[in-house]
Amino acid sequence: MNSLVATPPVPPHFYEHPRLSPSRSMSTPTHHYSSRKRKADDDGNDHDGRMSASPTNSPALTPRALPAGRIYKRARPNVFGRPLALPRLLETLDTDALRGVLRSMCERHPDLVDEVVHTSPRPSVGSALQVLRNYQSTLQSSFPLGGSPGSDYAYNRVRQPLSDLLDALSDFTPHFLPPHESQASVSLSYLDGATDIIHNLPRWSTPHNNIERESAYDEICKAWILVIREAGKRGGGIQLQYGGWDQKLAKHNQNSGGKMQAAVNELGSSLGWMHGPDTQNYGNPVGNEFGSIREQLLSGTYGLGTPVKVGPW
Repeated sequence: MNSLVATPPVPPHFYEHPRLSPSRSMSTPTHHYSSRKRKADDDGNDHDGRMSASPTNSPALTPRALPAGRIYKRARPNVFGRPLALPRLLETLDTDALRGVLRSMCERHPDLVDEVVHTSPRPSVGSALQVLRNYQSTLQSSFPLGGSPGSDYAYNRVRQPLSDLLDALSDFTPHFLPPHESQASVSLSYLDGATDIIHNLPRWSTPHNNIERESAYDEICKAWILVIREAGKRGGGIQLQYGGWDQKLAKHNQNSGGKMQAAVNELGSSLGWMHGPDTQNYGNPVGNEFGSIREQLLSGTYGLGTPVKVGPW
């Protein structure tokens, strides 16, 4: 009975398609899915590489490579506060703050004093005089408004700034004196500026209050004499002829009311070229002869026209 059962005929279009065979099931939709997939890829011109005709053989996502030579900086994962490094901290400090730091360190560690002194650059004449002028400005701004500037009340108001200026003057002056300072021009330049500062010190109505001013003149006059004597020992005082120190010292003596006369006399004695009435060699033929010989030495005419003696004197 089973052999007589007729097998239903196969549709003709099944055999006509070149890519189908009787061995494949008609229920498999792979052919239509793949055809539509490839058609969509061809129409869209998508060359991404993440999609292909065989989705089971391609990865879901392919990472894109970074361009060559490009560096990406990674963010710091843990951001937290921290103190400044020493170089950055020093950049934020002004001059007064740095002075305070050094002074505090030297007070707590006395062994650092010598290191700071030898490491610091040597003060120049300009820097020292600027410090003195700053003290002088502080003194002038401390005077009370109104009233007599030479009164006892004004003196009491400015006593501390005045003391600070005189102390600074006493500390700076030995630094520019021999033997610590070997250049006479440097010493004289400082003394010239320091003497101008003393000229501007206030005069008080009470004579007792002027003792500090008189002492300052006395000390600066002794400093002038020391420098002039040391310079006179070198090359016959040749360094004293430059800069017009005779005229400058004479002007200082005039502004001080004659308190620099001892320094003027010392300069005249060392060089013999100041022939004023207060000069020691004034009217002395020896002094005039010394000045004449000096002028000949400077002009290069010394000894010209003098007969040369041969043999015993």
